[in-house]
This record gives sequence, structure tokens and C-alpha cells, in this order.
Amino acid sequence: MRSMATDRNRFAGALRFGRAAPPAAAAARPARRDFLARAAAGAFGAALAWPGAVSAMATRDRAALYLAARQRGGRDEAVVLDGAGQDRRVLPMPARGHSFAIDAAAERAVVFGRQPGFFALAFDLRGERALLELPLPRDRHFFGHGAYFDGGRLLAATENDFDGGRGVLGIYDASPGGAYRRVGEYDTGGIGPHEVLLMPDGRTLCVANGGILTHPDYGKLELNLDTMRPSLAYLDAASGALRERVELAPDLHRLSIRHLALAADGSVWFGCQYMGPAGDRPALVGRHRRGAPLELFSGPADTLRQMRNYIGSVAADAAGAVIATSSPVGGRVLYWDAASSRCLGETRLADGCGVAPAPDTGFLVSSGLGAMLRTDAAGGEQPLLAPSRERAWDNHFRRVARA
Repeated sequence: MRSMATDRNRFAGALRFGRAAPPAAAAARPARRDFLARAAAGAFGAALAWPGAVSAMATRDRAALYLAARQRGGRDEAVVLDGAGQDRRVLPMPARGHSFAIDAAAERAVVFGRQPGFFALAFDLRGERALLELPLPRDRHFFGHGAYFDGGRLLAATENDFDGGRGVLGIYDASPGGAYRRVGEYDTGGIGPHEVLLMPDGRTLCVANGGILTHPDYGKLELNLDTMRPSLAYLDAASGALRERVELAPDLHRLSIRHLALAADGSVWFGCQYMGPAGDRPALVGRHRRGAPLELFSGPADTLRQMRNYIGSVAADAAGAVIATSSPVGGRVLYWDAASSRCLGETRLADGCGVAPAPDTGFLVSSGLGAMLRTDAAGGEQPLLAPSRERAWDNHFRRVARA
């Protein structure tokens, strides 16, 4: 059996000399994509007849719509839910989903496959238009996140140029009525871009470069742990030009920056996953203000230990005043005051990862064990859905926030 170090060395050599990845695994990729495309076309065509159009909802319900990916009864689904956790639309998927890009004004979204994702499917919340699969070059895969920009006319998706060993934002023409044609890509200034968000100015895209080099022929094997350089990168949305890039201190180079949320003051909060020794206890949550260094916040020592070096999702409440950071492996959600960075408290939920702002105050939290809660930083908990062996929510839970 080959060691992980041997795999990393072989892959690094392939990049240096421009060789492809192992041919047997590489040959399997087109077949896998063809299968996903066929499955998507069949499954989503049937989903259009699902009852309960969003357009018939009351105004109150329309302002409290959510999107999530889940597994239910052995099936992969994308779901439109209301603020009580009840299904409004169910869309079958060809494989496991991850997160969404949302254009609330146009009532549409894109669901991305889980890393390494070889599908992304665009749908409208009312089910009135045909579903579309985004085109993807054969040497790219999705990292699971994306963001609309330019008034919804364009879409940026985090992608892996896996033979080139670099991160990119795939740029898609998302003009209403169009077919999501891929029109180019932006270099993210790093490796392993995970989440991307549009800054409040509407002209800047912020990208979390996780710093981890992967290749689909090696699954999720980390190929560059000794040379990781995680960063936040700010790109000009119109041109892709790098406007600002900030990194962690060199001794924290294995602290992969993954997930992002915006506070009311425009600062970017981020959550990390630590790829170093399990006994280390680096801070996992941070904040960045443009033009300043990155800040990291540990919270209580015992709580940090319980997070087990892993943050799975980050969200701001409706007012942008409280930040929630989840650790599914630690079974905890921590809350932070966005202005002072003070840790406000926690909610314990086994395998809890998805977090999204509640319709008014607090958060909705979902679990890989099927549960869903309404919570707040003061310790309030209201069960919405009980745990279920038939239902498993995936990592992310997104609110369709209307202006």
C-alpha cells in the first residue's frame, strides 16, 4: 500500500512536469460526469411537478425561505423550506449537495455538489422554469459554494483547476432566461478556494482560499500540508484583479480558512479547520477588516478544546450583530458579538453544522442527525424537527434574504 507521503510526492512531481494524474482514475472522470448529467436531467425533470409553489405563499412566509441539502431515505435532495423547517419544494439531486448561490430578488438559486463536485444545478424557487446544469471544463471541479454578482447577471463559483494546482472562480453568464454559459474565470490568488461572498459595495468578491491542494484522483487527500498558505483574497468583481490578500502568521499555515459571513459593519468573519497535530489548539474563528491584519478569537479554553479543530459553517444573524460558528465534530454552535468579538455562549447539538439567521432574531440550526432547532445566544432553544434516521441535513443552511 502506498503511503500518503508517497501520493503527495507523486502528485507534486506530476504538477512540476505537466503530466496528468494516474490514467485509470483520470479516465473515470468523464464517465462519472456523464452519469451525473444524465441523472440530473431525469431527476430534476420530475421535480418540476412538485406542488406548493412559492408564489402562493403569504408574504410572511416568502420572507422566511431557506435552502438546504439533505439525504432522505437514501436519496440526495435540495430543499426549499419555510421558517418552521417545513418543506416547500423538494428537488432530487444526482449526488450529495453542499451549498448554494442565491439570487433572492429573482427568486432563484444554484445548488453545488459536495467537493469534489462535478455538478451544479440552477433552479427557480417557484418551479416555473426548466432546471439547468452549469457547464464545467473537464479539468475543473466545484468546491461547493458560489455567489451572484453584477445585479444577478453573473455568477462566481469556487472551482479547482486540479491539474494546474490552483484555485479559480468560474464565471457564468446568469442573465435571466439564459443558460448559465461559462464565460471565463478569475484566479483566486491561492489554492483550494472554498466559500465566496459579494461584499456590501457590490464590486468586490471575497474568497476564502483554504490553502489545501487536492486532486479528485486522490479523493480528499491533502497533498501540500507542509506548504499550505491559506488566505482571504478580495477580487475586483468586474475584472478579477486582486485588490487585497491577507494571510495568517507562518506558524498557522495549516489553519485552513473555509467559511465566511458578513457582519453589519462590513467586516468578514471566517471559520477554520486545522490540519496540524490533533493536540494543538489554535483559535478557529476570526475577523477581517479591509486594510488591517487578520484577527483570531479563541473563546473559552474548554469550549475551544471541544470544537476539535473544526468549524463547519459560519452565519450572521438578521441584524449582522451576532455571528454563529458551528462544529459538527464537536457538537456545538458558538455565538460571538460581532462588534466586540466576545464569545456570548453556545448551543449543544450532536452533529450540528448548518446555521442560518432566523426570520427575526437568533438562528436556525440543522444537524446531520436530522434535527433542527431555533436558537439564540442567550441559550434559548426551540425544537423544530426531531432527530430522524431517515433524514440527514448537510453542512449548510442558507436563508433567502429579500431586500
